[in-house]
Amino acid sequence: MQNEKLDIKIRNLPTSPGVYLFKNKAGNIIYIGKAKNLRNRVRTYFQSANNQTPKTARMVSGIDDLELMVTDSEIEALILEANLIKEYKPRYNVNLKDDKHFPYIKVTVQEPFPRVLIVRRLENDGNRYFGPYTNSKGMRKTVHFLTRLFKIRSCNLTIPHPTGKPQKVCLDYHIGRCDGPCENLQSREDYAELVDSVMLFLSGKGVTLLEKLRNKMSRLSDDMEFEKAAETRDQIEALESVRQKQKVDAGVVVNRDIISFARDGRYTVVVIMQIREGVLIGRQDFQLTSQPEEVDSELLGGFVKQYYNHQPNLPQEIYLPLRLDDETVISRWLSKRLGSKVSIYTPQKGEKLKLVDLAATNARLLLDEILIQKKGYKERVSKSVQSLKDNLHLARSPRTIACVDISNTGETDAVGSLVYFSNGKPYKAGYRHFKIKEVGGQNDFAMMREVVGRYFYRLQKENGEPPDLLVVDGGKGQLSSVKKEIASLGFENQNIIGLAKRFEEVYLPGHTEPLTIPKTSPGLLLLKRIRDEAHRFAIEYNRKVRSKRTVKSALDELDGIGPKRREILLRHFGSVKKIKTASLTDLQEVKGLPWNVAEKIYKAFH
Repeated sequence: MQNEKLDIKIRNLPTSPGVYLFKNKAGNIIYIGKAKNLRNRVRTYFQSANNQTPKTARMVSGIDDLELMVTDSEIEALILEANLIKEYKPRYNVNLKDDKHFPYIKVTVQEPFPRVLIVRRLENDGNRYFGPYTNSKGMRKTVHFLTRLFKIRSCNLTIPHPTGKPQKVCLDYHIGRCDGPCENLQSREDYAELVDSVMLFLSGKGVTLLEKLRNKMSRLSDDMEFEKAAETRDQIEALESVRQKQKVDAGVVVNRDIISFARDGRYTVVVIMQIREGVLIGRQDFQLTSQPEEVDSELLGGFVKQYYNHQPNLPQEIYLPLRLDDETVISRWLSKRLGSKVSIYTPQKGEKLKLVDLAATNARLLLDEILIQKKGYKERVSKSVQSLKDNLHLARSPRTIACVDISNTGETDAVGSLVYFSNGKPYKAGYRHFKIKEVGGQNDFAMMREVVGRYFYRLQKENGEPPDLLVVDGGKGQLSSVKKEIASLGFENQNIIGLAKRFEEVYLPGHTEPLTIPKTSPGLLLLKRIRDEAHRFAIEYNRKVRSKRTVKSALDELDGIGPKRREILLRHFGSVKKIKTASLTDLQEVKGLPWNVAEKIYKAFH
């Protein structure tokens, strides 16, 4: 092993359980794993490569350093692994594709009169959470249904009020959607009973809830409170109607999650069917990113750990299409969290296998939709590029397009920008900006010529590939001067056009009149998009240069500020903008900067 530092770490690995983090030369984490015995597990990566998958071999070739986190047990290691993967999203781990936070339903049980809210984050605040829900539309309908059915308050009032005085009821009370706890028209016990009903439904305990409501209706009827009994009867009918729509044949009434997946190359969709007391209460679907060589069991195992690490509503049984390497430890971990046994099964026949197959069918349908959408997007992009080829009468499609723009403020701070598009989409690695060095005053033709000349000179020097099409922001004058500059550098055959802002006119070299292109042409729309992006990029850089010059000029005029202290300030704050907006306290905390000088700087900008 050539990396001596890594070699030493591998020879001195502990035998305890824990988590290992592989890093590349840049110090970025590329893989996170957990182990019952760190020494045995980590060393397997660096032994004979004959049994390694292509993905593992590629990952190992990029490992430059290793970091360990020792834990007391394998379950703790599993939890830590899931949290670290969620935080760092390493390249070679299975990751949820969307970085967004899926919504949860939050019941604020810490309040005397709880509310039912939709939130994006789980918090350790003692309240009850249900979710996550990938179908936010269906989740909102559920919240709307439950809050109306059980008359849960929708206001943000603090009840009871800190002053002890009752508050005025709102419109919800007058239209029968709330029983007015704010004005002491409803007791805390009666309201808590309604909230318990909501939580029973969200937990999938519909049978328990219906039994509770039927007993309540019978009791109210015996007490001759017929109006309340009728209201409870309506609640029962509404819930039974919903349950009838959700009913599936799941055999024994038990809480189950049915999980399956479908994959195609880098794209994977996982579907979870949540069955509670024989009722399908929801279907969650997630997109994953993974390497094509990823083994199915590793992919599914990685997802299961990430999903259940933040899932408050755990099942008693989990059905999977295949066995997992960590199945036993995952089962022990979830059992500990639930407080009762959580079993993991891989059905081979019968109704349970049909449920897993149903989840797999759903996953395949969703994946096909995603692939069709992606294919359609690529075709739309290609169509705009093909349209541009036809509009400009080019010999081949302009797959790569560069566009140049100039931005200046009066006779100072002149800059140029170049944006780069590949197959109709921005390619940020190809973006460049330039400070104008050779041109004084306001001479846009000369500035454009300088920027283009410097770009193509660099291409010539580095044997770079020129773009299929160069777009100049301007008309005949800019186009003519740039064409000569490019030709002098040996790029005589470079395709180049000018795009004038005023009437979106396109000019070709050697033509006095603009080219006629329909305003609705996808090719012209693509050109305008590229030109607008170049303009934005140029203005952004101009502002940055101008701001930096303004701050430096103001600093130079102050006594006691020289190049060294300017460097100290920039190193401390990171940018001239932050120096300008820093408070006096922040400035006085800069190491190596006297307090009186900090006061001078603060007064100069405030």
